[in-house]
Amino acid sequence: MSVASSEPTPDGRLARNSVGIAHIVFFVVAAAAPLTAVVGATPPAFAFGNGAGVPGAFVLAGLLYLVFSMGFTAMSRHIGGAGAFYTYITHGIGKPAGVGGAFMALLTYSAVQIAVYGLLGLFTEGAVAGLGLDLPWWVWSLAFLVIVHFSGQRNIAFSGAILGVCMLAEIIILLLLDVGIVAQGGPEGLSFSSFAPATVFTPALGVTLVFVVGSFIGFEATAIFGEEAEHPEKTIPRATYISVLLIAIFYAFSTWAITQYYGPSNVQEAAAGALDTFYFDAAANVLGGWSALTMNILLITSLFACVLSFHNTLNRYFFALGREGLAHSVLGKVHHIHGSPYVAGILQSAIAAIILAAFAVTGQDPFAVVFSYMSALAVLGILGVQVLVSVAIIMFFRKNRLGHGLWRTAVAPVLALVGLIGALVLVTSNLELLAGTSNIVVNSFPYLVVLTGIGGVLFALGIRKSDPERYEALGKVFEE
Repeated sequence: MSVASSEPTPDGRLARNSVGIAHIVFFVVAAAAPLTAVVGATPPAFAFGNGAGVPGAFVLAGLLYLVFSMGFTAMSRHIGGAGAFYTYITHGIGKPAGVGGAFMALLTYSAVQIAVYGLLGLFTEGAVAGLGLDLPWWVWSLAFLVIVHFSGQRNIAFSGAILGVCMLAEIIILLLLDVGIVAQGGPEGLSFSSFAPATVFTPALGVTLVFVVGSFIGFEATAIFGEEAEHPEKTIPRATYISVLLIAIFYAFSTWAITQYYGPSNVQEAAAGALDTFYFDAAANVLGGWSALTMNILLITSLFACVLSFHNTLNRYFFALGREGLAHSVLGKVHHIHGSPYVAGILQSAIAAIILAAFAVTGQDPFAVVFSYMSALAVLGILGVQVLVSVAIIMFFRKNRLGHGLWRTAVAPVLALVGLIGALVLVTSNLELLAGTSNIVVNSFPYLVVLTGIGGVLFALGIRKSDPERYEALGKVFEE
């Protein structure tokens, strides 16, 4: 976790050489929230999807994102900066599409951050109620927002250290459960049928992928820290591959282990009958009652690590827009000591607080509405942006491969594009399952994502007409 001392930032840039591979991987895996994703997202995947084939679905999703990463990391060697997806789309497709992608990314990360704040407040409310402190969920959500905000104001390595501790704790408890199950064996013995094509490729695979793909949100954040990374041309690609592999392997192993605990032929029925306690029951029986209690506590730290990671991601998007002249230039200011985008952090924390307050005032349920609705919107948004990035990669290398092979510059991006479009279609058609309900609000989410992107395109075209000089400079800030 050691990193080089960050350099001064008199030029208004983020602190250079602040993070190494370990910190970036911690940010990405923490954003994936391993304990929350496994304990919270996979039970419905088991219950309503392809059952014992869930581990194989994680392998498929991991392969998809590894293929996506091949073109993604190849392009990262030629562009950089805190703009991430915005910068990629701008250089590949064009400025209007880049701004549209940036707007979609802001919608996506804002939605997932609000979703996690809602769940964090709910779990904390339940955990401390037994201690005699009975406060509503939104009080805890806002309290964590304050903590996250001040953590994000510090140097990026400070947040990286916090995320590392939280992530290791939640991974350890899951590994203990996984190893305990393997050592104990299951009612049907140990079987690898979960990875057999006949088990994975069932008609319900589409439902499973709705939950599985959502578990990978945040892996692309590696590129956002390119400006602050030590040797970014090497650090970013390595961190991306490591992050995708860690997420895919760990989730596949954990879901395979729980499948062995209940038995491949019974796991779907078991999950349907105990969505909330699916993993806790197994932990209590395999490791003892202490593990279920520990898992409950670590769920809170997992969510905290997740929201801190997305807070830092959002900060850098707002920062990028400010420095590009797409928003007020004050958002492009960095802290004179910590080299952090502190003004951008103030704005996005304020926005999150206002949205949470609106949910609280209108009496919305923190799980059924705040978490479920915002998660569904986030999954749609991130897939939409990733589709644009795949197109951008193809177009960027269309005339000049810049020393890269055909596989990384054309074949892999095309395969990723096809896979991501397929995933987007599956999520859209199964949106009711992801959101937990079907109504006019949920059904409007695909249109909201599209309209947000179109709004960004129109905004860029408006700049081109009213301020050609500023329009011409879009995307060039990150080339300096």
